[in-house]
Amino acid sequence: MSVGSVFGESHEVRYRTVDVDGVEVFYREAGDPSRPALVLLHGFPSSSHMYRRLLAELADDFWLIAPDHVGFGRSATPPVDRFPYGFEKLTEVTRGLLDRIGVDRFALYVQDYGAPIGLRIAADRPDRVTALITQSGNAYQEGFTPFWDLLFRHAADRAAHEDDVRKLLTVEATRWQYEHGVPADRRERIAPEAWLLDQAGLDRPGNKEIQLQLFWDYQFNVEQYPRFQEYFRTHRPPTLVAWGAGDEIFGPEGAKAFARDLPDAEIHLLDAGHFALETHGSEIASLVRDFLRRNP
Repeated sequence: MSVGSVFGESHEVRYRTVDVDGVEVFYREAGDPSRPALVLLHGFPSSSHMYRRLLAELADDFWLIAPDHVGFGRSATPPVDRFPYGFEKLTEVTRGLLDRIGVDRFALYVQDYGAPIGLRIAADRPDRVTALITQSGNAYQEGFTPFWDLLFRHAADRAAHEDDVRKLLTVEATRWQYEHGVPADRRERIAPEAWLLDQAGLDRPGNKEIQLQLFWDYQFNVEQYPRFQEYFRTHRPPTLVAWGAGDEIFGPEGAKAFARDLPDAEIHLLDAGHFALETHGSEIASLVRDFLRRNP
């Protein structure tokens, strides 16, 4: 295990790497392990970097763990012919990481790709998850927008649509993910290094093939939605929804849909896009802090 630290006024963020079944997994950790745990799972094309401000703001009250999925950020990126990229495998690795570092019970914060990973963990072991927070972490058909039309065509006929889907891996597409749906007066809050860092990850040799494989595999997440919804109805986890009202990837109807199975869910539609933490980080931190204090 390798460890590094950056010190703040009253807490530190620690950067760690552990071996999970032969794969190096990087994660950010902040706060005191004696406090309630919050696990933060990122989406495409990001990494745990997307949670950098949230870790700093919440470390005084919680123990926070934010891993990079395999193929993203500072975690290992084995080529597609040496690692079975898919959301079932990413879930297995995430579960292994939590077991490895001793995170037994935790609240779960999911965004984008983090949702099908985290919700698999929750549905498999509902006793481990104390609360759920979703930021554009979809679990309903209502959440899909026209953005997904090409991806679903790719899932049905990969060879015919692979070249078109590659356009989603360009710097223009990555920047769009951060800026769409954001009012002009809020765009100045988006740190350009966020989307530039994501693009640097995508541009690594072999990484686009990893992302194309995960694009194709996403169709099997949709098959899990009924199981996720049954988990909601049966176990009623306290749920906070903090979602960009302008998100054109997972639309706000996906946020509202949680109320169908979780009538007590606290749903907040923010004047933001897909990466709402970039423009509404303090607001979301306040919502999370209040929510978790009321649902320890």
